[in-house]
Amino acid sequence: MAHANARTTVYARKLIVARVLAGHRSGEVAKQLGISRQTVYKWVRRWRAEGAAGLVDRSCRPHRMPRRTSSEAVAAILAARTEHHAGPVRLAAIVGVPASTIGAVLARAGVPRLAEVDRLTGELLRGRRHSDRRYERAHPGDLLHVDVMKLGRIPDGGGWRVHGRAATVDHRHKPVPIGFDYVHVAIDDHSRLAYVEVLPDERVEACAGFLTRAVAWFAAHNVTVARVLTDNALSYRRGGAWIAACTQLGIARRFIQPGRPWTNGKAERFNRTLRTEWAYATGWTSNEQRTAALDAWLEHYNTARSHSALGGHPPISRLAA
Repeated sequence: MAHANARTTVYARKLIVARVLAGHRSGEVAKQLGISRQTVYKWVRRWRAEGAAGLVDRSCRPHRMPRRTSSEAVAAILAARTEHHAGPVRLAAIVGVPASTIGAVLARAGVPRLAEVDRLTGELLRGRRHSDRRYERAHPGDLLHVDVMKLGRIPDGGGWRVHGRAATVDHRHKPVPIGFDYVHVAIDDHSRLAYVEVLPDERVEACAGFLTRAVAWFAAHNVTVARVLTDNALSYRRGGAWIAACTQLGIARRFIQPGRPWTNGKAERFNRTLRTEWAYATGWTSNEQRTAALDAWLEHYNTARSHSALGGHPPISRLAA
């Protein structure tokens, strides 16, 4: 492939050599073709050294690159990507290499973008729904995204992630089902500061109680909640306890567009982070063990974990600013 800014093609280079061999002076050939004499000298020199093969395009890559990323660093970057399924900003904190270098290494290795793979398995997705429209409220508390994520409870001794699927087939036929945990999440639109509780259900009373505690928690961080955005579940649309809690707290209710869950995208994206970095991050041996680990992970998320939408800073940095 010819270089985008090349002044000569292979045909023009052959013409240069032919005219010089025919007795034309290099300056005359350069003037005829609108190039420099040094360019004429270069192609004639290459033709005499290599023949016709010397006139084809070559890579612009230098012969020596002393500052090139070492093979060990490349291997560490690819291993970290496989293990954590994270982007360059987060991998930079894990590997200790600049995010720009990590992005270049992943691109050279042909690693697909995170948006194109399943965050749990790493498999390529057939398609995805996306939009280039991004939004962010101007101040903390302007909008609080609220959602509920459903998680299967873990039997004592561990589930299939610990023992394999074959060892846990009997659980499907137990007279008393293991059941589910309901992870209620609230994330501030501007700062991405998050509050999470694991509750036994998602009834309207549980949702209203969660909202009251979440607003108090945000108030302790000097964030006054003005609006709350939820999906169109009946607990949020018509639940009397939910409506009463919003009225008492002075919070305006907002709802996503029907059939468009990505309208509440920040909560949905946070749910994916919860699944990959907490709920499924390791093989838990009991439900209580997984629940007990939530507070430490949430503290790390809010105060230390780098966030790509915040320029590599944790959510708490938005409040400090």
